Amino acid sequence: MADDKDDIREPADEEGLKVVDELKMSRTEEPEYTVNFEKLRDKIVYDGMGNKVKFGDIYKMQKTIIVFVRHLLDFVTKDYVEDLGMIPLEYLQSSDVRLVVIGPAPYKFISDFKKETGFHYTFYCDPDRELYKELELGQEYEPTDVSKSKHVKQNSFMGVLRGMWKIMRVQEWQGDVKQQGGAFILGPGEVVHYIHIDKNQIDHAPINELLKRAGVQQVSFPKDPRVQEL
Repeated sequence: MADDKDDIREPADEEGLKVVDELKMSRTEEPEYTVNFEKLRDKIVYDGMGNKVKFGDIYKMQKTIIVFVRHLLDFVTKDYVEDLGMIPLEYLQSSDVRLVVIGPAPYKFISDFKKETGFHYTFYCDPDRELYKELELGQEYEPTDVSKSKHVKQNSFMGVLRGMWKIMRVQEWQGDVKQQGGAFILGPGEVVHYIHIDKNQIDHAPINELLKRAGVQQVSFPKDPRVQEL
């Protein structure tokens, strides 16, 4: 394979659908990764009201940034989604790009999580993690140094403390703690533009990298100068 990171080639298959033939994951070499739309398109996610949505309908009509996050009590997830929520709507609209976040929790937690993070874009849940499994997103937890993330504002001690307090308050986990996430830019139709598979808790794709890959104007995060550097 070439040394270029996140390298994607998109040949058409026999049915005329574009698939990923070869992909270089970020930060390390990985084996070939194929997006099997046939197995993915009819998988179901849920909105905040419990309505079912086919995964294939999310990116069918529009180029879409789809971010799979960890459990909703994870302070890293909270900080990352807060920054995703700072992307101006006009930036996305001017490039005709949609932003969607998917979590591994029951849908009943969506409303409170969006209020807590200020995230006003589309949020779905995959409580049985069928998409996570089909996309081969990691399922092992690995302790990491959160200070290395460009999007985490809390320190580990306070972040974990707040998470444990929420668990005691709601008496229920909001997703599998071992489940890792990833980011995809798909569509319109079954076309892959970019993939990032998270290797650990903080290995999420930098938001400005996602925007650049999707052809969207990048965002300034004045409260955290680290984020301005890709």
